Amino acid sequence: MLWNRYCLIRIALIYRGRAIRIVWKVLEHGSSAVAYSVYAPLLDAVVGVLPGAVLVLFLADRGFADVELFKHLHRLNWHYRIRIKSTFTIYRGKHGVPTSSYHLHTSQALFLHHVRVTKARYGLVHVALAHHYPSQERWYGISDQPTTTDTFVEYGLRFDIEESFLEDKSNGFQLESSRIRSAAMLSRLCLVLAVATLYLTSVGTAVVAQGERRRVDSHWFRGSSYFKIGWHWIRKALGQGWTIPTTIALQSALDLHPCIPSKSQAAKRQPLYFRCTTVDCAVPLEQRLSTA
Repeated sequence: MLWNRYCLIRIALIYRGRAIRIVWKVLEHGSSAVAYSVYAPLLDAVVGVLPGAVLVLFLADRGFADVELFKHLHRLNWHYRIRIKSTFTIYRGKHGVPTSSYHLHTSQALFLHHVRVTKARYGLVHVALAHHYPSQERWYGISDQPTTTDTFVEYGLRFDIEESFLEDKSNGFQLESSRIRSAAMLSRLCLVLAVATLYLTSVGTAVVAQGERRRVDSHWFRGSSYFKIGWHWIRKALGQGWTIPTTIALQSALDLHPCIPSKSQAAKRQPLYFRCTTVDCAVPLEQRLSTA
C-alpha cells in the first residue's frame, strides 16, 4: 500500500533472497484486499514471459486463498503453497471444520492429504497445520501437492518479497517520497524500478562472482543483498571512475554465498523441528487403523 490510497499488486520471481518483479498493477484502492477478478489477468501475463516447460511454484499470503485462484493455477499447471486463515473450512468427510478447530501442541504439525476446502468443497487438495516454536505462531497452509515440513520451508520463500518492498521504500528507492498521485503514472514508475532492480541485482551477483564483494561490503561473509551490493558498487563506480557493467544476467546456479547479516542472526537460523502426523483422508478410517 502507498499512502493508504494505492494498492500495488505484483507477481515476482524469488531470486537469492529477493523478489524480481515480473508483472504488476497499481490500483487506486484503499485496501490490500483485492478480488480474484482484479489480479487474474496478471497470472496469464506471466505465462507470456516465462520460459517454456518451466516448473512454477506459486506462493501467496492468506488474502489470496480463493477457490477461483486454485482453479486458475490448476489450469496453468502451476503448483502452489498458499497460507490460509484460521477460519478456512476443511472437509475430511461430510462435515467441515475451521482450521482453528485442530488444537496442536507446541512443535506439533498435522498434514491432511486429499481433503476438500471451503463451502464449495473444492479439492482434492492438501493442508499443513503447525504450532511453531519458539514463535508460538499457528501456521496454516494449502498445497496442490502432499504436504510435509518442506511445505513450510517452501512457503517461507514468500517473505523475500517483503524485503523487496522495503528496498522499494525506506531501504532503497524511497518510493513513498514520490509526489505522483496517479495509478497509471505510478505503474510506469514501477517499470523504471523493475528495470533498476534487475540491473542492480545483476551487478551485485557479478561483483560477488568476481570476488570483488568486499570492496563494497565489509562483512567476512556476504552481509548485504545482491541488490544492495549492486547499489553500492554503482555509486562507488561513479565516484571512483570504475567501469560500469552494461549487461544484465542472473546466474541460475545455486547461491554459493548466502547472506548472513550478523553472527547472532545466523545463530537463530535453526532447522524446523515438528512432531508430525500425516493423515491421508482418501484412505478409509478402518484401513488407517488396521495399518497403524
